Amino acid sequence: MSSCLHPLAVGAPARPLAAGAGARIDLATFLEHVRGVAALLPPGRHAVNLCEDRYRFLVGFCAIALRGQVNLLPPSRAPAVVADVQRCHDQAWCLGDSAPDPLPDGWFALPEVLPRLPGEAPLLDAAQQVAIGFTSGSTGAPAANPKTWGAFVTSTAQNLQALGDLWGGCTPAVVATVPPQHMYGMEMSVLPPQHMYGMEMSVLLPLLAPAVLHAGRPFFPQDVAQALAEVPAPRLLVTTPVHLKALVESGVALPPLAGIVTATAPLPQALAAAAEACFATEVREVFGSTETCIFARRRTASEQAWTLLPGVRLVAEEDGTQVHAPHLPGPVVLADLVELLPEGRFLLRGRRADLLEIAGKRASLGDLTRRLQAVSGVRDAVVVQLDPEPGQPVGRIAALVVAPEREEADILRELRAGMDPVFLPRPLRRVACLPRNETGKLPRDAVLALLRGGE
Repeated sequence: MSSCLHPLAVGAPARPLAAGAGARIDLATFLEHVRGVAALLPPGRHAVNLCEDRYRFLVGFCAIALRGQVNLLPPSRAPAVVADVQRCHDQAWCLGDSAPDPLPDGWFALPEVLPRLPGEAPLLDAAQQVAIGFTSGSTGAPAANPKTWGAFVTSTAQNLQALGDLWGGCTPAVVATVPPQHMYGMEMSVLPPQHMYGMEMSVLLPLLAPAVLHAGRPFFPQDVAQALAEVPAPRLLVTTPVHLKALVESGVALPPLAGIVTATAPLPQALAAAAEACFATEVREVFGSTETCIFARRRTASEQAWTLLPGVRLVAEEDGTQVHAPHLPGPVVLADLVELLPEGRFLLRGRRADLLEIAGKRASLGDLTRRLQAVSGVRDAVVVQLDPEPGQPVGRIAALVVAPEREEADILRELRAGMDPVFLPRPLRRVACLPRNETGKLPRDAVLALLRGGE
């Protein structure tokens, strides 16, 4: 089969690619940085891209691809996770925008001042494997998911069709609260696997849209407001429900927004509506997985059904759902259960592993969690099913809740009014905060450890 070449980045040489804090980098300068860094990189087949600065991550990502190597994107920066990823891939080294002194073996740190090397605009073969993403492993061992450049080009074009109306024919400036090298999930389970949300929205969009990238990764509400003020309109905020809730509750004023895009966990409809009212913009939720990338969207404040992106087709199965999409080499089966609707829409009905059956009655952990989160005074919560105790056929339902002004007994009393007693969480433990990781997820082992700590 003949090869098909695609540009590493689209647009005129003078078009802005990155901006913020008074700095501005055009496409021509970016490509010179990419070629300069590519000339310095060590030999190998794989590189664990651990750069935290979003612009330097982007330069490193493209330089690794330009050298014909593959970016490894682990689900965590934890040393044990990184070491395991290196161990499982031939000739793997680590790239960072900073590193301990002295530099560990197998590390390469980007120089403080990025080198520049003029040259022709780079092209990549559509079939070239440029990245391997990993599921988070929160419900099992992390699984590797290879991605080709052609698949990224196709999925980005789909995302533009799904989101481009937010900013019209202008060039959006993207401010993201999510790290670029991690995958982000948007499945219905309480502890979902991750997908390409961060990569697609804050790395590929500036390369292939085009769009302007803000290099930082703001975390606190005031930092988000400052980052948005540093980039020109139209501004697109790429975030998570956890960050969005903090923004709404903080009362911080944000510059005018073209839109807010969110993923990584189910977005409560009330929070979506509150965010739209606070920031006078549309909040659009996207859905996908590490295996599939983004394949659906919805305006959560006003609709429950999801709309498939162009060219995507779902096939409902008893234990999951087949996803067919132009950027996928074949159908991918996800554990999510769906109800197919006309005109390319669907409703999520949970996941097989998320469904509970106790004493002949059924419920889902996702729905139980949402009911607990809706209790007055509850700021955050999660419901899980424990492993069965010896001699017991099913595990108990347990919950962690952040509710500084409510007593556990009062919360249970309010839950009991609308929840079948067999699904009431026992134990229900109040905690100061949930053990969310940097992407807002709740690893099961961390939740169980916190529950055991209260025994």
